Amino acid sequence: MPPLSGPLHDRLGRPLRDLRISVTDRCNFRCGYCMPREAFGHDHAFLPQRSLLTFEEIRRVAGIFVKLGVTKIRLTGGEPLLRRGLDTLIRELATLRTPEGAPVELAMTTNGVLLERMADRLREAGLHRVTVSLDALDPARFQAMADTDVDVKQVLRGIDAAMDAGLGPVKVNMVVQKGRNDDQILPMVRYFRHRPVTLRFIEYMDVGQTNGWNLREVLSWQDIHALIHQAHPLEPLDRHDPAATALRWRFADGHGELGFIASVTQAFCGDCTRLRLSTEGMLYTCLFAHRGYDLRALVREQALPDEAVAAHLSGLWRARQDRYSELRHQHVPAHHAPAAPTSSTGSRIEMSYIGG
Repeated sequence: MPPLSGPLHDRLGRPLRDLRISVTDRCNFRCGYCMPREAFGHDHAFLPQRSLLTFEEIRRVAGIFVKLGVTKIRLTGGEPLLRRGLDTLIRELATLRTPEGAPVELAMTTNGVLLERMADRLREAGLHRVTVSLDALDPARFQAMADTDVDVKQVLRGIDAAMDAGLGPVKVNMVVQKGRNDDQILPMVRYFRHRPVTLRFIEYMDVGQTNGWNLREVLSWQDIHALIHQAHPLEPLDRHDPAATALRWRFADGHGELGFIASVTQAFCGDCTRLRLSTEGMLYTCLFAHRGYDLRALVREQALPDEAVAAHLSGLWRARQDRYSELRHQHVPAHHAPAAPTSSTGSRIEMSYIGG
């Protein structure tokens, strides 16, 4: 398949650059904002193995996307390290090259539980960097947030192993819920600021339908920033990438960098360059989408050649005009507003199904 003659843009002028691939819908945590146990209990029916995209299918569609302009691939879940043989997939994805001959950036988001024993293998396979989700340092608070009996020290050892393996710069994401783990903000800052880790605070988002999201539980990035700045003065940094989701700050004393992902109070749809592929091959043009596009049917059931699949994908991106967060923000202009609007057009996908 020949490369495009120019960048592929959607209807709002946004180029296609990033592909997030969910490799499993399973997870070993039951975080309340993502996979609450009430909805994902022991009797929950996860996708059967035959429904999942095979590694060969993922490699093929990823190669098509790279020809269409994708330069960065992030593996997500569920918990991606639960997918058996993941390093084999990474090894295949590491062979991809852009039309200009550059390697594709390969990243992964993980809860870190299995990272300690897998970090070296992932780096050897070709993974470039990892982002670890961690919502508390206090052992009891960590276990309550993740609804797990795992010791937080196991995650911290995984982060250290990732740094030692060269999977950096390592990022640590903390989803902040007012009244649940906001007391962990400063302990997280103190722990990570002298380590080669970028700590990022994420406003609690209204992803999916099962987490009982309420805007009253959202602590705005401005309030998080003010709390940290009072204890550890901060200075703003410019974004390296206009499409980056995080607002970047550094400590005034030069020790460390922070990020704030203002997913609720400061929408960044205008710069979104991301597509999301579910583990069973459904393609979503927005994290808050109500429906996906069956890519598996194109490559498996219909067995279309690459050129035909690329034509479908090009048309999908060119028709894209999603901007859910901006529209939500128009209805909820202040971070202290009492509630957010809901849509009657259908149920949003769950974060555990499509990845964050």
